[in-house]
Amino acid sequence: MSKTANALENIRNAIMSDPDVILEDRAVMKALVAANDKNLGGNVIDLRGVAMERLEERFDRLEDTHRNVIAAAYENLAGTNQVQRAVLSLMEPGEFDDFLALLNGDVASIMKVDRMMLCLESAHADESAAAPQHDSVRIFAPGFLLDYQTDGRNFASRFITLRQNSEASPAFYGDKAQWIQSEALITLDLGPGNRPGMLAIGSEDPHRFHPNQGTDLLTFFGGVFERIMRRWLA
Repeated sequence: MSKTANALENIRNAIMSDPDVILEDRAVMKALVAANDKNLGGNVIDLRGVAMERLEERFDRLEDTHRNVIAAAYENLAGTNQVQRAVLSLMEPGEFDDFLALLNGDVASIMKVDRMMLCLESAHADESAAAPQHDSVRIFAPGFLLDYQTDGRNFASRFITLRQNSEASPAFYGDKAQWIQSEALITLDLGPGNRPGMLAIGSEDPHRFHPNQGTDLLTFFGGVFERIMRRWLA
């Protein structure tokens, strides 16, 4: 009994000397409130305890929201840095072939994607296909790009299309098509006298691109890319 009494006295002294230790410990406070409710009996409701539980729930939700906001901010910052670095890389080459080589080189690596293809349309698509093509370029007949973007449905083209694929097109991604699980399709306005083009970005990660994802950064990237392309075509 003396040992128990001494232990209780030590605990009491510790609490009296620094009560914040107890107040800041959520687990201890919950245990004390639960013990108090038990002593009150089943017919008595401690409104302070109820209020404390509700405040605790709200605090938990606020903490979750806070963590989600911070995570989203870091993710957005990382995405912004990626796009800026990719844009700077695209502006460096002095030759068109070097520019095209960047797509599945440094730019794809910076953007953390597995395939980037510049897709163009030509009235002489068969002749263009027979000619040597760059590994990052595909030539199609007029109307093919809109048909691919809309899955053959008759509605207007969008600047950005994000989707998760069950089967990506080998016409776009070549021998890597079987690994592509999600893609971003960016419609390119290549200026007067030129047919629209498309930048197809494919990823092996099925969650890299999805329809509910924000498109602000891809819109900026696509806008810069099409302006660089207009310079080369001019």
